[in-house]
Amino acid sequence: RETPADVGVPHGIDTKTYFPAEDKNKAWSELGLPGKYGIGIFGRVRHQKGIDVLIDAAIPLLLENPDPTLVIVGETTPNHQAFLDEQLAKCEAAGVSDRVVVLGKQPFSEIPKLFRAMSIVAAMSRNEGYGLTVPEAMASGTAVIASEAGAWKEIVRNGIDGFTAPCGDVEATREKLALLLSDQCDLAEMGQAGLQRVLDHYTIEREAAALCDFFKKLQAEEA
Repeated sequence: RETPADVGVPHGIDTKTYFPAEDKNKAWSELGLPGKYGIGIFGRVRHQKGIDVLIDAAIPLLLENPDPTLVIVGETTPNHQAFLDEQLAKCEAAGVSDRVVVLGKQPFSEIPKLFRAMSIVAAMSRNEGYGLTVPEAMASGTAVIASEAGAWKEIVRNGIDGFTAPCGDVEATREKLALLLSDQCDLAEMGQAGLQRVLDHYTIEREAAALCDFFKKLQAEEA
C-alpha cells in the first residue's frame, strides 16, 4: 500500500531565465517565421507529447485564421520520425504546411527566447509526471493551452492564464484553442496573469524555502 506524501512541494521556475519579452511582437518578428504570431509546442516529438492532438485541433483554425503559425520545438529521434512525418502530411493535405514550422532540437540557451516570442504555448501530453513546460511558458508571459496531465490542471486557471482540456481530446482542445485565437481572449493579459501566478506560487525560491522548512521540521521532530 502506498504511503501518502508528508508534504507536496511544487517545482519552481527560475524567473531569471524565463521572463517576458519587452516587446512580444518584436521577439516574434526576430525569429523570421511566417505568420503574425506563434503557437509553440515544446518537447521531444512523440505520440506521448500529444503533438498530433494539437495539429488535429489546429488545422481547421489555421484554415480560418491566416495570422498564427504553429512552431514545433524539440528533438525527433529516428524511431519517432514516422510519427512526425504523418503529422506533417496531414498539414500538407490540408494546405497549411506553410504555417507549421519544425525547428527541431534547439540549444537550451535558445529555449527561453522561443518561449518569450510565442503568443500561445501548447502542452498536450497524454501523461506527465509534473511538466515544467507550462509554468515556464507562464513565467515567459505567454498564454497557455494544456492537457490535464500532471499538475497542469492545478497550475492553469481556465480563462485567466489560458485553458486546459482533457488528455487526447481533439474537440475540446480545438474549442479552447479557438477561444484563445478569438477576440474574446486578450493573450497579453493572460500572459501577465500567468506570470503573476508563477511569481506568487511557482518560483525556485519558493520551492527551496518550502523544502528547507520541511527539513527543519523533520530535524526539530528528531531532536
